[in-house]
Amino acid sequence: MQKPQHTADYGGKLRLSTRLGLYLRRPELLVFLPALSLIAFWAGGEGAMMITALGLPVLFAFAGAFRDGDKTDFRLPDSLGGLALRPHITKFLDGILRDVSVTGKSTTCFVIQFDEADVLLDRHGRAVQTEVLARSAERLCAALREGDTVARLEGGGFAIALAPMRRMDLEGMIQVATRLQAALASPISIDAARIYVSCSIGFCLGPKSPLPTGASLLDAAQVAADDAGRNGPGAIRAYTSGMARKRADRDAFRSELELALDEGHIRPHFQPQICTDTGAISGFEALARWHHAERGLIPPAEFLPAIEEAGLSERLGEVILYHALAALVHWDKAGLHVPNVGVNFSSAELRNPRLAEKLKWELDRFDLTPDRLCVEILETVIAETDNDVIVHNISALAKLGCGIDLDDFGTGHASITNIRRFAVRRIKIDRSFVTKVDEDREQQKLVSGILSLAERMGLETLAEGVETKGEHAMLAQLGCGHVQGFLFGRPMPFDATQSWILEQHAHRSALPMIGSRTR
Repeated sequence: MQKPQHTADYGGKLRLSTRLGLYLRRPELLVFLPALSLIAFWAGGEGAMMITALGLPVLFAFAGAFRDGDKTDFRLPDSLGGLALRPHITKFLDGILRDVSVTGKSTTCFVIQFDEADVLLDRHGRAVQTEVLARSAERLCAALREGDTVARLEGGGFAIALAPMRRMDLEGMIQVATRLQAALASPISIDAARIYVSCSIGFCLGPKSPLPTGASLLDAAQVAADDAGRNGPGAIRAYTSGMARKRADRDAFRSELELALDEGHIRPHFQPQICTDTGAISGFEALARWHHAERGLIPPAEFLPAIEEAGLSERLGEVILYHALAALVHWDKAGLHVPNVGVNFSSAELRNPRLAEKLKWELDRFDLTPDRLCVEILETVIAETDNDVIVHNISALAKLGCGIDLDDFGTGHASITNIRRFAVRRIKIDRSFVTKVDEDREQQKLVSGILSLAERMGLETLAEGVETKGEHAMLAQLGCGHVQGFLFGRPMPFDATQSWILEQHAHRSALPMIGSRTR
C-alpha cells in the first residue's frame, strides 16, 4: 500500500524539480541577489552571505541561464530585412510553451499567406515579388507589439508568434488577424506601379496546439491558413482538430491521385467531332476520366479540381497527351482516318517556358505532324491572361503548326484582339448557347452572331453539347462547321473507338437540310 504513495511523492518531487529548473534558467531573477544575500547575512552571518552571493550565480550558470544556445536572436539577417526563419520562431514558441506552467503565459501563432501569389509572380516577376514581401514584412512589424516575432516562411508567407500573454481568447485573436490584414491592405508603390495584395490568415491558440511544442503549434497555424486560403481571398480561420483530419484526408487523396496517374487509372476517353458538311469524322477530343478500382468511373468534376489543387495539372496533361498521340498512331495503323485529336491545356501547363519544345519532342517521338494535334485553351485563360510566357507559348504552338482551339467560347469575353493575338484557328461554341437552339429564337440570334463573326475573321467553328437532331439541323443550317455531343457519341474509352469509327463510316447518314443556310 505504500508503493503508490511513494510514486506520488516522487512525481511531486519531480514536478517541483522541473519547476525549479525552469526558474533557474531565467537569469533576470538574479536581480534579487543583493536582497537574498542581505537576508542570508541576517539569518546566518557572513558565511551564509558569501555562499548565497557566490553560489546562486554558479547554480544559475549550471542550470543554463547564461548559455548562448538559449539566447534566441530572432532577427537574424537574411535576404528579407533580417527576419527570423522557421527554426528560430519554432524555438521561440518552444520556450513559451515550456514555461507556461511557471509563468501562466501562453502565445498564439499566426500564418499569413498571400492570395493569388502566383499571379503576382507571373505579372510582375521575382524582383517585384521580393520587394512586395519586404514591404509587407515592414508593415507587419509596425503593426505588432515589442516582443512579438515575425518569421519568413518558405513559399512567400509569414509566421507570427505573439509575446507571452496571460489572457488569449478567440475574439481577441480574430481582431489581431483583422489588424494584420488591414496593415497589408494599402497599395504598395513600386516603380510607379500600385500593387494591391490581400492575405488569408490562419492561427492557433497555444492551448489548442495538438502537442505542446513550437513545431506543432506552427503546423496547426499552417493548417488553418491553408483552410483560409481555400475559402479566400481575405479569409481568417482558427485551428480546430477537424482541420487536421481534413488535411490528412486531402494528403491521402493526393497520394491516391498520384498513384492513379502513375498506374494508368486516369486516362482519356475520346468524344467524336463531326463535320456538318460531309458527316465525316473531323477529330476526337481527349477527356480525362478516372477508372477507380472501387468506385468505378469517376466523372471529371469530382477529381479535376483536386488535381489542380494538388499541383498535378502538368502531370495529368502529360498523361492525356501521351495517350492521345498514341491513339492517333493506332488509328493510322488500323487504316482509320482521324484527322486530329484535341487535348485541353491548363494554365499551369501554359506557364511552362519549354512547352513548345516539349510538344515538338512528343510529336517527333510518335512521328506525327503538328497539325494532327489541336491545343484546346479555355476562353477564360485567353481573356484574363497578360502573362508573357503564356502568350509566347500559344504563339509558338501556332507557329509549330498545332491548331489552336478556343474552348467554351462565349463564357470568357475574349476580345477580337486577343483572338488575333493568340492565332486562334477555331472557336468552340459553349453548350449553353447550343441547348434548344432549334426552339429558342434568342439562342439562334446569339449563335448566328458568333458564326458571322467567325466567318469574317476566317475562323472555323465547332458547337459543343449537341444532344438532339433538331439542334444539329439548326446548327448546320446556320453555318456551323463542326459539331460534338451526346447525339453522335459519348466520351468512350480508346478500346471502343475503333468499332464506333467503323460503324460511323458504314452508317453515315445524309446531312439534315432545313432550307438554305443563313449567315
